[in-house]
Amino acid sequence: MTTPATVRSAAGYLLSWIEAQAAHRRVPGVQVAVRSGDELVLSAAVGVADVAAGTPLTTGHLFRVASHSKMFTATAVLQLVEAGRMRLDDPIGRHLPELSAGSSPIARATVRELLGHLSGVARDGAAADFWQLEQPFPDRDAVLAEVLRDGVVHRRNEYFKYSNVGYALVGLAIEAVTGTPYAEHLRSAVLEPLGLTRTGADHDPARTGEFAAGHTALLLGADRRETLGQADTGAMAAATGFFSTAEELTVFGAGHHFGDERLLADDSKRLMQRLESVVTAYGSEVGRYGIGMALMTVGDRELVGHSGGYPGHSTQTLIDPVGRLVVSVLTNAIDGPAEDLAVGLVKLVDLALQPRVEVPPPPDGAPPPASFTGRFSSLWGVLDIAELGGRLVMVRPTLPDPLPTVEELQVVDGSTLRSAAQPGFGPAGELIRLERDADGRVASLRYGGVTCRPVAPPLRHLPG
Repeated sequence: MTTPATVRSAAGYLLSWIEAQAAHRRVPGVQVAVRSGDELVLSAAVGVADVAAGTPLTTGHLFRVASHSKMFTATAVLQLVEAGRMRLDDPIGRHLPELSAGSSPIARATVRELLGHLSGVARDGAAADFWQLEQPFPDRDAVLAEVLRDGVVHRRNEYFKYSNVGYALVGLAIEAVTGTPYAEHLRSAVLEPLGLTRTGADHDPARTGEFAAGHTALLLGADRRETLGQADTGAMAAATGFFSTAEELTVFGAGHHFGDERLLADDSKRLMQRLESVVTAYGSEVGRYGIGMALMTVGDRELVGHSGGYPGHSTQTLIDPVGRLVVSVLTNAIDGPAEDLAVGLVKLVDLALQPRVEVPPPPDGAPPPASFTGRFSSLWGVLDIAELGGRLVMVRPTLPDPLPTVEELQVVDGSTLRSAAQPGFGPAGELIRLERDADGRVASLRYGGVTCRPVAPPLRHLPG
């Protein structure tokens, strides 16, 4: 079980690490939220919502969270299953008779297979330049026509075949079962029970000014990004239409904790979170998937959740339904490192909760840990001395993975630290000598004999 108080105490450094990552990796904006148990311990925004306009990003800006939509769709299906209105083993043709009338083998694919990407149906169709915003996303008739014409790629259950078209079919089935438009049903069945007001199933033109702008990637050494607009996703909303904020996505994620039955009974959550596919391509495992959720192991945590890739936005939410931790990271660039940042935050949370190795306690009368902390740099890069879980650790904040080079630090006296004695190629076990200014702040330190000096903190863009 995650301890909210410990995670809350680490929130300041979690944000500082995100700031360093965003600056180093040149991400326009990052919106981040961390929920531990029932408590929102971090909600923050760094950078800009629009590079061209220079608008500061806030925690209220809306992001297109793309394939997060699949978690919402699968949740709605399991609710209908619990109510006896749909079965996971229903053939999709039962709800979409056009497929049966057209003699498509996809008509026999089950709802479960579509939700688990095992139906063999095409990913996006033969003409998918809607992903470049060069044409509209397909409507109901266009999706069905595409499936009837070119929908079959593999036999059912032959391969894991990620399919947005398959989720579009499930969205149409939800409409057939409920007699209600997809967005309207999802609002009443999933969003309102959680009190989500900044989340919706597709682009809402009335809220255009609330969206963070999307941005192109930095390609081949380029240093300029182009700003991208918004688009309605039509019948593909069930696969990729949703918008939200990091904060509200952690509320949705907490709805999938065991014991929280606002959305689903625990039996249904176990179905969604159960491993359906180990995805292996060219001999290497590239992912794991359940029903509407991706599965991932980080340290000792078994996580579920989803990523999202929309023109101009890259997003990731990770949920520990047993340890009751949710991390959501939203970036407004196609190449935004949302997964790296979310995984890194989980690792830093666990570092706060559990030392990598025990070191001797501080001597009596030693200054508090906070008096040693800061961000420092030398010719060889940047390092942080951070307080996590009441301990001092050294972190290299520009590395994609913070954990492998983390060092536990021992307080020797008010001007000396020692890195934990461990095998390695660096100065492990050596003293770190500090110089303090007249106000007692760390003015420099020597790590491995090299002088490191404080780095001025970057500008934070937080809501007023």
